[in-house]
Amino acid sequence: MRIPTATYRIQFTPQFGFDNAKAIAAYLADLGISDLYASPIFKARSGSTHGYDIVDATQLNPELGTNESFDALVSEVQSLSMGWLQDIVPNHMAYSSENDYLMDILEHGPDSSYTDYFDLSWNAPFGDRQERILAPLLGDFYGASLENGHIQLQYEQNGLTVNYYSLKLPLRLESYTKFITHNLGKLTRTLGRNHPDFIKLLGILYILKSVPSEVAGKQRQDQIAFIKGLVWELYTTNDAIREFIDENIQTFNGEPGNSESFNLLDELLNDQFYRLAFWKVGAEEMNYRRFFTVNELISVKVEEVRVFNNTHSLINKLVEEGKFTGLRIDHIDGLYNPIQYLQRLREKTGDVYITVEKILELTEELPENWEIEGTSGYDFLNYVNGVFCQTENESSFDKIYQNFIGSRVDYSSVVKDKKHLILEKNLAGDIDNLALLLKNISSKYRYGNDFTLNGLKRAIAEVLTLFPIYRTYITPDGIGESDRDTIQEVIRQAKEQTPLLQHELTFIEKLMVLDFDNSLTQTEREQWIYFVLRMQQYSGPLMAKGVEDTTLYVYNRLLSLNEVGGNPGHFGIDLAKFHAFNKQHQATWPHTMNTTATHDTKRGEDVRARLNVLSEIPDEWDQQVNTWSAINRGSRSHRHGFAMPDRNDEYFLYQTLVGAFPFAEHEHASFVERVKDYIIKAIREAKVHTAWLRPDSEYEEACTSFIEKVLDPSISKEFLEAFRPFQQRIAEYGIFNSLSQTLLKITAPGVPDLYQGTELWELSLVDPDNRRPVDFEQRRTYLNAIREQAKTDILGLIQELLNDKTDGRIKLFLTAQLLKARTNYVSLFQDGDYLPLEVQGTYANHIIAFARREGNQTAIAIAPRFLTSLIQPGDNPLGESVWQDTHLQLPPGTPLTWTNVLTQQPLQATQTLSIGSALAHFPVALLVSSAE
Repeated sequence: MRIPTATYRIQFTPQFGFDNAKAIAAYLADLGISDLYASPIFKARSGSTHGYDIVDATQLNPELGTNESFDALVSEVQSLSMGWLQDIVPNHMAYSSENDYLMDILEHGPDSSYTDYFDLSWNAPFGDRQERILAPLLGDFYGASLENGHIQLQYEQNGLTVNYYSLKLPLRLESYTKFITHNLGKLTRTLGRNHPDFIKLLGILYILKSVPSEVAGKQRQDQIAFIKGLVWELYTTNDAIREFIDENIQTFNGEPGNSESFNLLDELLNDQFYRLAFWKVGAEEMNYRRFFTVNELISVKVEEVRVFNNTHSLINKLVEEGKFTGLRIDHIDGLYNPIQYLQRLREKTGDVYITVEKILELTEELPENWEIEGTSGYDFLNYVNGVFCQTENESSFDKIYQNFIGSRVDYSSVVKDKKHLILEKNLAGDIDNLALLLKNISSKYRYGNDFTLNGLKRAIAEVLTLFPIYRTYITPDGIGESDRDTIQEVIRQAKEQTPLLQHELTFIEKLMVLDFDNSLTQTEREQWIYFVLRMQQYSGPLMAKGVEDTTLYVYNRLLSLNEVGGNPGHFGIDLAKFHAFNKQHQATWPHTMNTTATHDTKRGEDVRARLNVLSEIPDEWDQQVNTWSAINRGSRSHRHGFAMPDRNDEYFLYQTLVGAFPFAEHEHASFVERVKDYIIKAIREAKVHTAWLRPDSEYEEACTSFIEKVLDPSISKEFLEAFRPFQQRIAEYGIFNSLSQTLLKITAPGVPDLYQGTELWELSLVDPDNRRPVDFEQRRTYLNAIREQAKTDILGLIQELLNDKTDGRIKLFLTAQLLKARTNYVSLFQDGDYLPLEVQGTYANHIIAFARREGNQTAIAIAPRFLTSLIQPGDNPLGESVWQDTHLQLPPGTPLTWTNVLTQQPLQATQTLSIGSALAHFPVALLVSSAE
């Protein structure tokens, strides 16, 4: 297996395709990257900027380039001895006209060859093949969309379609008969009954009525294609028939203002295998499984062997050809049976590097029976971020936050409230489906005969709401002890909180722990298992939407902690826990990924690094934020005596400005627009005053107006004069946090992952802000200059970088030096033991230090933190004058001669090592020694 030394995430888009990646491959190799880590590159919906809305996983995305340009990129990567880690999406595809598999189902219904491809109610053990598949893709109510003329019939070579803007859905075969027979008498009079083309048309109608229903699959599709071809031939060769069809199109499409004129089209639509509906309907009625709550992403039944083999055919081929050397699995928790999926994937791909996108709670461990190398790194991100938050100031921040917003906030209560909100507003239809499954099962038992649908629904909702982790991994083969413990604890809490549902909850527990009755038939056992595995697929989306996409925009005590996979109820991470986490990683998942930024993170890694500085200075933060609010009181709008933005959103905004304010003055105008776009997303995600389902334009405009005013020097001079000096100080200290964070990521157990562009300062906000184009030419120029100067005058270079930290070159220098060290000492960093080092002296709590040791080689990483009490703004945390008597204890038997691989300077030690001497020239240190 090829284990990456370091990965670099590239977000492919139509504007940044294979040729663009080829142009930067050499730069990445020079930087020290061993493996290009690619966002999904398979055929996606046209214009996709992320690639997760796949329409055909068996093809490369033509918008990224040709097969030849892909091969050229692979050749370039391989010539640089780099690998390719590919992000793959097994859980879902786009609900789109470009998805031929789905369109085939919508056209042919149960006769389609692909009905088993998607997670439809048709495919459930109690599925209803008569129920029309929901198509909740309209921007308005169905009736309004129809009568406004936005839903239109269209005819072209591929047949009749229903069009709604860019959406184009096929009509079932039976609809052609209804369409062609409408007003057929007029065509009879025009052509005459004996006209050869009219006779052909009658023949077509006869065939349409005679296509045997028992003919299915490819044979039926061939027959329908033949019929469509005959109609198109008549349409293109006979003017009278063309005119007849065009007039029918016009008639069916109705006339806005004349409600009756839409009856024909309405009847036609009611006769389809799908039901066009307002997109908001998907929140309460849903008969297909989605990715989270996104109607436009329909889940794939990858648990079906045929579906797995098809959707992974190109992936397997590229692995076999050596073009993909690693795979990253998107949203593993969405799958029906993740363990089975990973076993099949490993069987197909062999000894390839595999990681999964998996959110782990702080005390949760990755299942040890998964045949993978680890996660994509959110667990590391939250540990390394939390260790820069000064935990002892938690109570101060509670008071500051509560005083500012005027109310007490309990994180766990907010989580529960928001999960309930998502269940009621976004996942109600999905919970209905689960309750129907459970009702069907319970009604077969005397102890479940009296359960009502409403009671079961409430019980399911309570269980899912209380789930402390994303999901359990129960399979038809059984349940693990940790999963059993989780379920029993959740049921205990649920019974405590909803005592009237004791019996329903007991029954759910019985099912979830697979406590089968001996009297069950095989079919009944399978129905139990189906419910359990289905239930597991919904705790994850609820956690994601309730916590990540709602609570993290509502609970704003310290925004650096509001991150994917994080728990802002924990005010930072104890250093001992950070060390224990790394030791555990080295023991069980030594090749897991370590990241500090991804395409999904809520804010850039350097934004978090800045905001963590606030945790060190609660009193000053309290004074500053209240001063700003007082200055800006006049910039807020009011509605019925209520101020907009409210205090919570205002508090959120000030932290955002402190964290993301650009170093460069010329970026100010674009920054204002970015923050305005961001605040709209943030307050809609919060779902307090506005939401995606129910936008409040007045509140949104009040928030964007507030931003415009407070960031306009001509309007808010007083605020900016109060804000900028403080923000610049925080940014200065944030730089040192960023450098320490970079050191820890690249030297801790695991594979360091860099998100595109983060080798310079990364001050982006949530997507799509973090998918803005990256200036790779600037980075290449910087790296070349750094490399050249480092050859002759590395200390002079470092001094220059320290004097001008705001351009980010200091971070690029550190990244390149660290990656070079990882390359030079691959085995040490991949396999070496992790040894936390004891730090003593005046500022012991301000240093994170550990050793990596393998054989006769040892490396020591030294990262400062909490610098606001050590140095003044503008100073650097260097030398004995800063660190005084602070020193670390070297492990027994450690050599005494070291080289700082960042500065290339030698260092002598005794059994202790002075932090001041280790940090004589640069704010962090990586010391390497090789014993004689």
